[in-house]
Amino acid sequence: MKKVFYSIPVLLLVGALAGIAMNGCNNTSGTKVVFDSLTLKKGLNSPVLSAEESIKKMHIEKGFAVKLVASEPLVTAPVALNFDDKGRIWVVEMEDYMPDTLGTGENEPTGKVVILSDKNGDGIMDDRKVFLDSLVLPRALCLVENGLLVAEPPKLWFYEIQNDRPVKKTLVDAKYAEGGNVEHQPNGLFRALDNWIYSAKSSKRYRKKGNHWLIENTHFRGQWGITQDDQGRLFYNTNSENLLGDYFTPGLGAYNQHQQAVEGYIKKIVEDNRVYPVRPTPGVNRGYMEGVLDDSLRLVNFTAACGPVIYNSSLFDKAYYGNAFVAEPSANLIKRNILQEDGYKVKGREAYAQKEFLASEDERFRPVSLYNSPDGALYIVDMYRGIIQHKTYLTPYLKNEIKERSLTKPLSCGRIYKVVPENRKENAVNISNNVDQLLSLLQNQNGWLRSEAQQLLVDGKYLQAAPALRNFLKETNQPLTVIHSLWTMEGLGVLQPQDVLPLLKQTNWTIRMQALSVIPSIITRTNYRQFLPLLEDMVAESDSLAAPYIAFLAHFIQPFNRATTHRLLVRLTKKYGSDLFVADAIISNLQNKEAAWYKEILSINPDTSIAINKRLKKVIDDISKAKNNSNTKNIAKKFPKGVALFGSVCQTCHGVDGNGVPSLAPPLNGSNWVLGDKNKLIPIVLYGLTGPVKVAGKVYKSPEINGDMPGIGQNKEFSEDDIAQVLSFIRNAWSNKAEKISAGDITNTRSKFKDRQKSFTMEELNKLK
Repeated sequence: MKKVFYSIPVLLLVGALAGIAMNGCNNTSGTKVVFDSLTLKKGLNSPVLSAEESIKKMHIEKGFAVKLVASEPLVTAPVALNFDDKGRIWVVEMEDYMPDTLGTGENEPTGKVVILSDKNGDGIMDDRKVFLDSLVLPRALCLVENGLLVAEPPKLWFYEIQNDRPVKKTLVDAKYAEGGNVEHQPNGLFRALDNWIYSAKSSKRYRKKGNHWLIENTHFRGQWGITQDDQGRLFYNTNSENLLGDYFTPGLGAYNQHQQAVEGYIKKIVEDNRVYPVRPTPGVNRGYMEGVLDDSLRLVNFTAACGPVIYNSSLFDKAYYGNAFVAEPSANLIKRNILQEDGYKVKGREAYAQKEFLASEDERFRPVSLYNSPDGALYIVDMYRGIIQHKTYLTPYLKNEIKERSLTKPLSCGRIYKVVPENRKENAVNISNNVDQLLSLLQNQNGWLRSEAQQLLVDGKYLQAAPALRNFLKETNQPLTVIHSLWTMEGLGVLQPQDVLPLLKQTNWTIRMQALSVIPSIITRTNYRQFLPLLEDMVAESDSLAAPYIAFLAHFIQPFNRATTHRLLVRLTKKYGSDLFVADAIISNLQNKEAAWYKEILSINPDTSIAINKRLKKVIDDISKAKNNSNTKNIAKKFPKGVALFGSVCQTCHGVDGNGVPSLAPPLNGSNWVLGDKNKLIPIVLYGLTGPVKVAGKVYKSPEINGDMPGIGQNKEFSEDDIAQVLSFIRNAWSNKAEKISAGDITNTRSKFKDRQKSFTMEELNKLK
């Protein structure tokens, strides 16, 4: 019950293409790979190459070069990194991930967080220091104040640091990565412009306040990896989608628990999901299925998109600033996308026709995360492995490829590279705790340095910087400096209404947008009236760019003056009732008041086809469905193994409430496939489903959702009774009610389709009896 092909970087796929796998990372022997011929598939091989040899196999855009930063034995199985103010690299190593196709020993405590340093200043790391060891499948980290956040599922820990050693361990969130399997658990821990820390595959955000950690609800985003643009908007993806992102500031609009989606968040930024490998790639989990590979055995569309980054430094030419780079380890490549803004909207396109920014002939090159850096280069985390597809979804096809070609070993490799222009030298800036230097860096052309300066000023609690920051707010001809100064003041707790009010009057939309976005941090019962006249003027003057923000901000005025909030929302409804973005922003304020509001707005405009009426009616219908969920706890008691399996395999894509997750999967609650003929449902779960599917009268297809749901029937960890229980659970949870399914039903279906490997289509299922 999972709607995903592959997933995060750390689970993305498997390199099963290859011929003879060597036992050591530095063995560069092997025959030359021949491309473009199906008849030569058996002759393909993927020898284990040294980092230097692997670089020679990379096809990089003209004018660029790939340089080695670190490789084994200095780093092993890296999946994520952070830079500190000394230019060192803190790396998460997931060495225990998938030691073989059965995942034997996957839960052994072999994961680490290490600190890599460049002692001789030649740009290549030459020193390794273990900060933490004995971790089980660690997946993300973030430097904050005097410590380090580390995600070790299911928990999120904060370690205080003294002399590069952990001295105190604090539990931040016991349920950071609760549920899901290793492929589908929160990751990223990205410290954003607004001073909050966001994760992919998560609906939580975190912030340290004194000795306490704040945890708030936010929009659920992405799958593996998360990044931001200069305006602090977040970008991410799912494994089959090039790039998703938000049009609005991340901290807004997640207030109404009844509202399943808010327009302007989780938007498809780049429509095209085509990829162009430079080598055959038959070693993907469903390489046997029609349409997955082209006639030269190369992957057609993203199946493991992950680790995106918005490049924002001046080391590359101006044409690259603001571009989105996306990793695709299953096709051994990195894609470049060009983004363009139109008001608050962001859309993108691929930078090239039928080629990539970087693509490798080395099948074991597995770029899983991309980063901006202190020196302005684009950094690549390469897990460098044969197997990366997790056992939960590993097909017999791929298992056989791995077995025949001995692709399991070695597990001791890993690389970090950086991409640089050939005609420019990258130079890291030495960062000190000098307040004047940090203030100067807020004006730097390198976005990483601007963000780092902001974070160091906030973490250092340098209140003496307030006067200079206040002066920077007047430099409106330098929007980026204004933006970082604004949020640095917010982080220091020194921002006042008189700092923000002039910015609300700016004609520059990016400055006005940030001023609107920061209001929730400073609005109080005593000052909210200072903001109201300007917000009301924006509505009166038909400031359509500001309108969604004003609707979002009503949530923060409401506790102080309900009547004023009501009038503001009514004005917005009358003026922008047909605007989908404003409509959803209005609805985000209406938790537990939806029905009363629906009655009122029908009296304003009885046209049920306009956006505000349609969207609010949907929320009301969803509430009605949810009222029937009271039986779910009782049903869970009847099928405990089914509930556990649902939580680890199905929930992350179909939602804890069974109502589906935007961009991932359709609902199970009220689904005709779940409630209908069990002889059609069981094959879906055992063998998977590909292509469009019609659920409750609506056709779901890629790119609205992932185009394929892998089956779990080949996973030996799940018994017939386990699968019967999870199906019985979903057939009777929420508003569903249908006969339970037995282990014998599962056995009979296996027998009926005993030779089948490929997923079913909706058309095939409809023919079953």
